[in-house]
Amino acid sequence: MLHLSERQLRSWERSGLVPAADTYSFRDLIALRTIGELRARRIPLRKIGRALDSLKQRLSEVRDPLAELKIFSDGRNIAVRVAGQNMMALTGQILFDFDTSELARVQALPPQPPPPPRERDSEAWFQKGLFLEETGAPIDEAVEAYLQAVECNPQAAGALVNLGTIRYRLRQFQEAEDYYTRALKADPNYPLAHFNLGNLYDERGDLSKAQLCYETALRINPRYGDAHFNLALLCERRGDVLRAVHHWKAYLKIDSASSWADIARRQLEKLRVALLS
Repeated sequence: MLHLSERQLRSWERSGLVPAADTYSFRDLIALRTIGELRARRIPLRKIGRALDSLKQRLSEVRDPLAELKIFSDGRNIAVRVAGQNMMALTGQILFDFDTSELARVQALPPQPPPPPRERDSEAWFQKGLFLEETGAPIDEAVEAYLQAVECNPQAAGALVNLGTIRYRLRQFQEAEDYYTRALKADPNYPLAHFNLGNLYDERGDLSKAQLCYETALRINPRYGDAHFNLALLCERRGDVLRAVHHWKAYLKIDSASSWADIARRQLEKLRVALLS
């Protein structure tokens, strides 16, 4: 119906945009169609995820933005229709449709200043960095784009996180930690930054700090499947079997069909046998 491949669906599941499922309800189809339309306009998955996190924080009464709200692309940005008005999903800035019927009402409102030019430049550099990474360009080119984004806007949390992830993959852990920490100072409610910092501490063997980071990511986004997965493994290593079971089950509620779900089931069965023996 939506002309989506299984590969696309699994990618969106791994990104935490949609839960894994064997069957789909009408609400699910609405959500999938929305993501498909955003991707057709070349909106990166990470940006979609950040927009959804922002909407959940700004609109506490909305539990499933993809199914409950009209979300669309406004150029290279993500906008949402709320209470008859268009709003930028990431910033909450109101956008106006200057139809003739609304001109009188709009004229009575104070003008909304556009984003500062440097912030627009920062977003452009960030998008370029994402494009370079996604297309397999030399990593130095992506790094330069992200650095330019941060130079234009030191609070560019997304660019800081991506710089940290590049350093993490190069095993330059101190530099990675510095970038993740700067990202969290810019946006303390950025679950990916907490999650990636947890991975770094986990790699270093500092399990207490890693657990705190994963738990913080889950407080911000309880459906963060990767955080449940990694926290379950960490709890097993620490001998906290009951908490590990809890997180494996939570992960399987989010992802029940991927190869990672098979691993979760095997780990659950192993823990069940250990508890009975």
